[in-house]
Amino acid sequence: MKSWASSLIGGSRRDALLRAGLAVVLVGALVWFLPTRRAGEEGGHHAGHAPPALDPFERAGVSEFKGGQRGPRFVLQMLDGRRAALDDYATRLVVLNFWATWCRPCTDEMPTLEALWRQLGDRGLVVLGVSVDRGAPRDLIEPYVKNLTLTFPILLDPDMATAGAWRVSGIPATFIVKPGGDVAGIAVGPREWNSEEMRALMEQLLPRAHGHE
Repeated sequence: MKSWASSLIGGSRRDALLRAGLAVVLVGALVWFLPTRRAGEEGGHHAGHAPPALDPFERAGVSEFKGGQRGPRFVLQMLDGRRAALDDYATRLVVLNFWATWCRPCTDEMPTLEALWRQLGDRGLVVLGVSVDRGAPRDLIEPYVKNLTLTFPILLDPDMATAGAWRVSGIPATFIVKPGGDVAGIAVGPREWNSEEMRALMEQLLPRAHGHE
């Protein structure tokens, strides 16, 4: 099992990027990731041959991590006052979304994350929304969550320590963590999480005990 890289983006620089709400990753910011597979890369492309068919990760717009890797553990306070650890969801498929109230692309994709949670929550999927709002201002976060009618767990990362450990350099950033803890992939920038392509990907990754036969 490969270990998570220890080097992080500089704190002040990371804060500036997050505050700007960038939905990009700096060159080299995620160099610790295992090789990913993107459209048309596997097997190469030769003249006279049709490009290879996209796999479920590519169709969903998710960069796949190859070979298995675990993300840093964390324990965070939830918006409702309880505490939650990533290990609490070890038997579930986790969609770990880093976001902030001031990030418009985050807001745009929130309804689709809620829809995915409602569709597959009873089959072993959980969406964890990690707010990186500085200081976790409840007077901003609570109305935001209520206005969007979000029911999935909301976690608070007031000093962005967890975002830093996961080497988040732009938001929204969403990691897909398979049952057992291996990180399957990442989506940087907003996605339509309840799309047909995304659901097909999630269907493949759901814990077997909850999936359809």
